[in-house]
Amino acid sequence: MQATTISPAQPNGQHMKVRVATFMAVFLFYFITTNPFIDLVKLQSAGTEIVSGSNFLNQMTFLLITSLTIYAAVNHPMRSQIAQPRVLIIALLGWFFISSALSNYPIDAIKRTILATLTFFNAGMFLLLPRSEEQFARLMLYGTAITLSVAYLGVIFLPRLSIHQAAEIVEPMNAGYWRGHYAHKNLTAAVMLQITFFGLYFRSAGWKKSGIAIAVLAVFFLMHTGGKSSTAMLPMILILQWMFEKFRWTRWFIAVGGIVAFNTLILGATLSSDFRSLVVSVGIDPTFTNRSDIWKIAFDAIAQSPILGYGFQGFWQTPDLMQSPAGLETWAVRAFNGHNAYVDTLLTTGIPGLLLALTLVILVPMRAIARLDRAPPNDPALTRLFQRTWLCVLYSACLEAIFFQNGSPVFFIFLISIFGLVLQSRMSLVKEPIVTRKESHGALIQSQR
Repeated sequence: MQATTISPAQPNGQHMKVRVATFMAVFLFYFITTNPFIDLVKLQSAGTEIVSGSNFLNQMTFLLITSLTIYAAVNHPMRSQIAQPRVLIIALLGWFFISSALSNYPIDAIKRTILATLTFFNAGMFLLLPRSEEQFARLMLYGTAITLSVAYLGVIFLPRLSIHQAAEIVEPMNAGYWRGHYAHKNLTAAVMLQITFFGLYFRSAGWKKSGIAIAVLAVFFLMHTGGKSSTAMLPMILILQWMFEKFRWTRWFIAVGGIVAFNTLILGATLSSDFRSLVVSVGIDPTFTNRSDIWKIAFDAIAQSPILGYGFQGFWQTPDLMQSPAGLETWAVRAFNGHNAYVDTLLTTGIPGLLLALTLVILVPMRAIARLDRAPPNDPALTRLFQRTWLCVLYSACLEAIFFQNGSPVFFIFLISIFGLVLQSRMSLVKEPIVTRKESHGALIQSQR
């Protein structure tokens, strides 16, 4: 069996260069973006809304990178392993198309579904681009170092564009919090949390000093973002993943029971006065930073269209909602999303969409992890990275609409973690070959470490 990161035969020089270039282009596209250091004060003063992925440069860059990925896939011996389990993903995206086509805004919803399809393809091919695990770790290290450098250079040399300002019309209370080259501190915090996991992986993968430096720098930046959820998530995920790895009997309690309990608590506080009193009694804000107003609107809408939903990402920020009578009663109609990935998936793609999504994001990784217990041993450090990312997003999704967000670095790395667990459960990693010259044969002889 071959690796998640290598073809059965070593690629020729041209194909390998394309694959390396594609890997770096994909990574930097998601983690640097095509429009870093947005001037929020200027945009908000002009009344302009920031819509990720809407500008022409972003779209053209995304199509170009996807073209490179397609080229790499066509010439890859392991192209049959791209984006597995493929039948489930086709069913999921197919339902998104159906829901979108029958929605009030089918054109926009179908466009977003197409972009989501391309995102799945890019993420599914990502781990097959490097020729070995060592090259994967090295390229990830380069991309992560560039991302951190851009963020820190922004804070040092472009503070007005990388630190929230008091002059911002929207959320002026964020003044002083670092956002780096992203548009909002919460996204920055989520990315820095993931980069911390990257650093821990690099340390275990042989880049000890670099890995420690990256983890420390990411945590330092995270502490300055003011992202409370991501900051609290760091120790929690490290502990949960450790338990998940060491004590197999805890796995369903952590991956399923914990998610169900957390959603029951926070959503119950929105719908039930008893739950609200319980949340208040333990010193937690029962509105979860005013998210409860958003969830009330979402549940009212779900009751009206529980099967088809409102089309893929097609409910929030639509004229139907903005001009509804509820707009006179609550600010929540202006929300950009439902601030809960599970609620948002149910709201926009209905019950079938939610069930298919839960199968992909929970049941598929759980099955892969169970198979890993019986499969030939792979690198535990890489498995640990995928598990940390996966668990982190599952829990973060209770407070943020992370699933299927096109252009989101967090959702992209979440997809990669799912595909990585599946691939590792099916095949063995290949180590970087040591190449030596044998004078008597006049050829290069490869030997495994």
